[in-house]
Amino acid sequence: MEVFEAILKRRSVRKFTDKKVTDEQIDKLLNAAMAAPSACNKRPWHFYVVKNEEVLSQLKKASRFSNKNSSLIIVACGDTKRALPMQLNDYWIQDVSAAVENILLTATGLGLGTCWCGLHPMVRTVKKVRAILGAPEHHIPMALIHVGYPDEFPEARTQFEEKRVKIID
Repeated sequence: MEVFEAILKRRSVRKFTDKKVTDEQIDKLLNAAMAAPSACNKRPWHFYVVKNEEVLSQLKKASRFSNKNSSLIIVACGDTKRALPMQLNDYWIQDVSAAVENILLTATGLGLGTCWCGLHPMVRTVKKVRAILGAPEHHIPMALIHVGYPDEFPEARTQFEEKRVKIID
């Protein structure tokens, strides 16, 4: 699949089949994530891959947006110990977002569906997810990504709006 095709086909999937994502597919998703650009190559990310039914159940209840029926969740966190210092600290958000998008596009290319559920900056939800994962304080849960085989197939689309573009020659 061409990259542009994957970009247009990537849509949020909220219904999944029971078919499990393979370890090989998970490895590809994580390799894609960690190929993302990051400010000063700090790579301030940490990923929790959750297959355990009990933990999945808890994560699905962590926020009102995260209750989907996927058999796999990847929680993408910012690792503040690897982030840039002082006023540049928040660049981890951009870095982790780029990694998440790489996961979403790679999943699309593999025939998988995904749904990115935002966590940060919802303080209570971040604390809940961190507790469920047993994550240290310096791991900030930013995104909960449902991954699985889709049981719904939203149409590919673009949301291009020419009026939102200003070309300066």
